[in-house]
Amino acid sequence: MKDTTRRIFIIRTMAGTCAVLAPPLIAHAAPSRVDEADETALALGYKHDTNKIDKQRYANHSTAQSCANCAFFQGAAGDEWGGCAMFGRKHIAAAGWCSAWAKKPG
Repeated sequence: MKDTTRRIFIIRTMAGTCAVLAPPLIAHAAPSRVDEADETALALGYKHDTNKIDKQRYANHSTAQSCANCAFFQGAAGDEWGGCAMFGRKHIAAAGWCSAWAKKPG
């Protein structure tokens, strides 16, 4: 009878440990990426590639401008995707562009 009780205790302990450790792993999952068809993306004219911006609609756009050199980009240098203050918790492409682009200081 003691073996059965010990087994049940071990199984419950392992299950409880997994339940406690799982939420931090889920919280660290990669954030979703902005879809170009997203409402905010459409409003800002966001594209994943700065070379695909409509030059007639955004006459002030330059291909030298990209999310990687924007003041709102929250990724580190060299990151392909990173956060943006304009899109909340979603990630944007470093090679992208939107009409909210502002030159990074420095």
